[in-house]
Amino acid sequence: MAGCSEFDLIDRYLARLGAGRDDVVLGPGDDAAITRGGGKPLLMALDTLVEGVHFPVDLPAEWIGYRALAVNLSDIAAMGGEPCWALLGLTLPAPDEAWVAPFAEGLGRLARAFGVAVIGGDVTRGPLTVSLQITGRATGPALRRDGASVGDRVWISGRPGEAAAGLGVWQQGDAREQARWQGLRQAFIAPRPRVALGQALAGVASAAIDLSDGLAADAGHIAARSGVALHLDPSCCRPSARLLRWAGEAGAYRLQLGGGDDYELCFTAPAEADAAVRAAARRARSPVRCIGEVGDGEGIWWGDHRIGEAAAGYRHFSV
Repeated sequence: MAGCSEFDLIDRYLARLGAGRDDVVLGPGDDAAITRGGGKPLLMALDTLVEGVHFPVDLPAEWIGYRALAVNLSDIAAMGGEPCWALLGLTLPAPDEAWVAPFAEGLGRLARAFGVAVIGGDVTRGPLTVSLQITGRATGPALRRDGASVGDRVWISGRPGEAAAGLGVWQQGDAREQARWQGLRQAFIAPRPRVALGQALAGVASAAIDLSDGLAADAGHIAARSGVALHLDPSCCRPSARLLRWAGEAGAYRLQLGGGDDYELCFTAPAEADAAVRAAARRARSPVRCIGEVGDGEGIWWGDHRIGEAAAGYRHFSV
């Protein structure tokens, strides 16, 4: 069907494949699936990175390896889990050891930092593509997208919008500009998965998602799955000072809402849990801020205006 999104394809054709097993707690539609694994529930997620789509063609292999795992760690973080094992699918135009060695170093360094074992996978020939499947364990009640309730507060971690600006800095290619905006560039190249924050929020937050496609689009998934509206307060969503300097006020808000690639967490929590949220953030050493509240209705609201789907983040198959 022409004009459908990746989410339409998943929902119509891929979300209910195979046997209906009673050890599947949660299937497609969240940051990770949940299955029963004998002890703690298992969390499973997979992401694919394609050259020229998910990373620039001139990005060094070390950082491609790092990002391939970071985006998966962020999915486990959004479920409040502990990442444990990974499978790697690597498609290469040619068996280039000079490329594979730094790729493996970047991936392996981050895997060691988070206690992840890469336990298998496949290498084949074709356009440069990296697929990584990660499995983790729930450390408490798994965070999901469908738990937000009217009256909850909406929170974010970190500085959404900086990664999209960092991609712009990288694409400029000017060495002096790269050095001047190094912080923005690093936000894109080396995102920091909020695994510790997700674990600290288990049992505190009511719903959560990681910010891969932009704040408006990803918060919209919480709204849709929970059957509520998320009202964002522009005065609480002010972008970082360096993002404002780089993009200007209008551009900074546009990148914050629709830029993507932040891999921060957006989550909701009851109003009476404010102190617990802040205590969790301190334990995880992750900056968080309240940016709005959950209300009746549907969709994402920016002040008095509803954000339309066309403006709400990245879509793979949009024209």
